[in-house]
Amino acid sequence: MGCGAATAEPHALCPACWSGLSLIERPFCERLGTPFALDLGIGPLLSPRAIAEPPVFARARAVALYDGTARDLVHRLKYGDRLDLARVMGRMMAAAGRELLAETDLIVPVPLHGLRLWRRRFNQSALLARAVGRLAQRPCDLQALARVKATRPQVGLTRAQRAQNLQGAFRVPEAARPRIAGRRLLLVDDVTTTGATGNAAARALLRGGAKQVDLLTFATVAVQG
Repeated sequence: MGCGAATAEPHALCPACWSGLSLIERPFCERLGTPFALDLGIGPLLSPRAIAEPPVFARARAVALYDGTARDLVHRLKYGDRLDLARVMGRMMAAAGRELLAETDLIVPVPLHGLRLWRRRFNQSALLARAVGRLAQRPCDLQALARVKATRPQVGLTRAQRAQNLQGAFRVPEAARPRIAGRRLLLVDDVTTTGATGNAAARALLRGGAKQVDLLTFATVAVQG
């Protein structure tokens, strides 16, 4: 599923691809899910960034850093029409987010704007959310959050520009409010970069009545601080 080499079992990674996967394990920031370079002692541990700029979502977890094999897998799913990868990536996400899933009432994928969904034909976050939900035996609601603003691509934007770009981008439809009211939600996306998308989506869900929102992604960008 990584480089295309033959493996003993389907949808597996060869040794070279496994070595290129920067898996995230403790110690990591309990809020942002980003790893520490050194073991800083007994937890729970928070990174300076999480203390200085607390995210809107309660906790974030990811399978791996967004480099090497993880980046290749995300690109193959997102741009290479390898929809079959969602099942395997979802299994890895379910393992990485098991402590979040234990407290989750409902899984919600980060939605695409209608125009972008029409162009791409699928929402990779929805595919991952469904895979995670099946494995964790948690319900998944694809209509709980809507993207009502066609934002410009986030690539190349600064953290502040990303946040501004996403202002007002998400909304909970009136029909969905009773389904999320007072519930603990798990927001699912493919990649976390600055956290701007997760923050904007979580803010909309909390305003819509959710009790708490956690974030689970396949990969996360290592941001210093």
